[in-house]
Amino acid sequence: MSSTQTDVRAARTPIVAVTGAASGVGALLTERLAASSEVRRVMALDERRGEVAEAEWHTLDVRDPAIADRLRGDGRPADVVVHLALDLDLERDPTARTAYNVRGTQTVLTAAAAAGVRRVVLCTSAMVYGALPDNDVPLAEDAELRATAEATGVGDLLEIERLARRAPRAHPGLNVTVVRPAILVGGTDTALTRHFESPRLLVVAGSRPCWQFCHIEDLVSALEYAALEKAEGELAVGCDGWLEQEEVEELTGTRRMELPSAVALGAASRLHRLGLTPSPAGDLAYTMHPWVVSGRRLHEAGWRPGWTNEEVLAELVEEVSGRHTVAGRRLGRKDATAAGATAAGATVALLGTAALVRRARKRRGL
Repeated sequence: MSSTQTDVRAARTPIVAVTGAASGVGALLTERLAASSEVRRVMALDERRGEVAEAEWHTLDVRDPAIADRLRGDGRPADVVVHLALDLDLERDPTARTAYNVRGTQTVLTAAAAAGVRRVVLCTSAMVYGALPDNDVPLAEDAELRATAEATGVGDLLEIERLARRAPRAHPGLNVTVVRPAILVGGTDTALTRHFESPRLLVVAGSRPCWQFCHIEDLVSALEYAALEKAEGELAVGCDGWLEQEEVEELTGTRRMELPSAVALGAASRLHRLGLTPSPAGDLAYTMHPWVVSGRRLHEAGWRPGWTNEEVLAELVEEVSGRHTVAGRRLGRKDATAAGATAAGATVALLGTAALVRRARKRRGL
């Protein structure tokens, strides 16, 4: 290969920066990109150093404006930034969580523009489409975002989506790609994965749930597509198709607990208001109504999921084995035994978690 060909290839091979690179999805993507012949160099940014020795590590908080200097690098700036430093911890204070997520995204977008980065890839969730009874099945990527901020973390994700839409106007020359995974499985802990830790699968009477999953490995490969500019714009990612509620029950071997809508939503709202569960009532909508995505744009770019919904559900069931959750609240072994001791145990726990509610009311003087 001539020196000219080498120079052309180097110019086409991007430098990719990954935030949140030390753990979770960020660590997996950093490892994948570092091993790719299509990536010139990986800049890994996090508050601690991760384990991928081949990456160029920078330790800092993504809310620190100094991130712009890191992205400039020595001579050639990063071409693409994949921003994965998000906090979606169910147990974290919501106000602190939002401050971190929104401020971090704002800082990364501004810093990327200042450093001359040409593309930023953000990761939100297909939850931003909202779970509504009249949703198309499946939803197209350009479907209206009809979610509200009533479910865990969705308010943060909607604000990140707003920042993504504004960024190209505020910073001409900066392109933004948003990746929206379905229910993410693979070492994750969310309100939706906890749904499968319950002794019975809650079904709201009259609802039409459609279950679509996304394995973390498939999300990482979709993010790689976006980072390498093989696909752009708004990208939904998940397994092909979906599972009906009856299929989920058959595959998991878990029976349902069916409740009227008013009862289920009222109980969930009451328990969350009393601080007994981390999940607000808005989370229930995502177990009631469809929010399946087509993933058409990634498919047209040549991407295919490596996992089926059945395979991901089987892995999820294995992951949550031994955990016991009611209404989003993790129970200890003793509490779980008491809750599941009778057929009505889960219902009693959901409708009141009676002893806990009484204790909470006494403490608060209600």
